[in-house]
Amino acid sequence: MNRDALTTPFPDASPDTATSRYGFEVPARVESVSRTRRLVSERLDLWSIRGDTRDTVLLIVSELVTNAVVHTGGHLVSCQLQRAEGCLRVTVQDQGSTATGPRVCHGLEDERGRGLLLVEAVSTAWGTHDCERGTGRVVWAELPCAAEPFASGWQC
Repeated sequence: MNRDALTTPFPDASPDTATSRYGFEVPARVESVSRTRRLVSERLDLWSIRGDTRDTVLLIVSELVTNAVVHTGGHLVSCQLQRAEGCLRVTVQDQGSTATGPRVCHGLEDERGRGLLLVEAVSTAWGTHDCERGTGRVVWAELPCAAEPFASGWQC
């Protein structure tokens, strides 16, 4: 099986609705973090999300997908973006997790867990729950979002 061919996009919601969704799956490999950033970046371009919001979304996606790849034993990681009325939610789902699930590092001595501390600091809300079916964990983060008009460098 060619694992590089496993980037499977989920369909976007109708443009006539107030909510837009975009999702895809990638192999649970370290190389998939950069692919995920690229796919999310392209979608943010389509949604006209730029500036600090864009940078924050890419940071959150990087941290959550890295955690899903490094700390779980699954073969796939799914990522979903959902935009609705001034809010953007990033959701990452893995296929398996430890019994305790993700945890935030609050001490300087801990080697791991700082990524979730970062997600906590830059998002308005975040959380985690077990998958409804099968094994795995869902980690999500929300932040305020407004589409920014396209700015051109050309002076008219």
